[in-house]
Amino acid sequence: MDRNQLRIDINHQYAQEHASMGIRGARAMLAAAREWDLASVLRDRGGLVFPHAGVQDCAKQISAVINACMDSGADTVLAISVLHAFSDDMEQARRRVAAGGNPAVERIWGIQGPDIARGDEWAFDHAMYTFRYLWEIAADYYGKKMPRVIEVYPWLAGGFPQIMPGYDDVAALARNAVVVSTADMFHHGIGYGDSVEQALYPAQGGLERARAVISDGAQMLAAGKYAAYNQHCVDARSDHRDAGQVMRAILGPIEPEIIEIVASDAAALYKAADPTWVAGTLVAWRRV
Repeated sequence: MDRNQLRIDINHQYAQEHASMGIRGARAMLAAAREWDLASVLRDRGGLVFPHAGVQDCAKQISAVINACMDSGADTVLAISVLHAFSDDMEQARRRVAAGGNPAVERIWGIQGPDIARGDEWAFDHAMYTFRYLWEIAADYYGKKMPRVIEVYPWLAGGFPQIMPGYDDVAALARNAVVVSTADMFHHGIGYGDSVEQALYPAQGGLERARAVISDGAQMLAAGKYAAYNQHCVDARSDHRDAGQVMRAILGPIEPEIIEIVASDAAALYKAADPTWVAGTLVAWRRV
């Protein structure tokens, strides 16, 4: 896999999908997302997790989180984002840490972000791309002052999120902010390495499998079993391993509720055969 080319392809695809959806389509997504009222989750110091897969598939879920942020009355939103391994160096580091290696010896370790002087890998990531696009449209659509959004990008939690460089600063920010995160918690199919015999189409058992796997991982995270969750994310091909651990450590005791799971096709992106897809999942993490 040419990881840098994949990054370029993903960002290009998202830009095309944003243009195709347009302002009218984005406003329709914000309106449709009123099906879910999740502001109380944030007001009660819980968290919301939204996907970042295909735009048309996931825009409604992302819109639901944007609506909740606005309706919560918060002045600040702390967005704990995925940071993808878009270089061989990052991928090998991730594998070493997943195998029990010490993240402190890696070239990149800790929490990055626009206001944090600790690497700029975050600037090339696509995880918050659609959130930002819809956020700007929401500001105009609702005609209200939107909260400030602070993006942070953890890298290599390794089962010990509290010792990551930058964790204490992010935890301090969270005291006066509502917390959201983004994740695609289940990648499946031929393009992700499953055999033809193992690969399931979404409507033929795939989404049921995704729900079961995501639920198992969510229970590990709810219990604060960070090392187990780290390994779960490897097995499930979930990109929430670092962001999820930091989110749970900051929020404290929380319980998950899966609001919706949809399939987002990724076969064309990976130039792979069907089925190759991602489970776009909206999860409410409620304070216990």
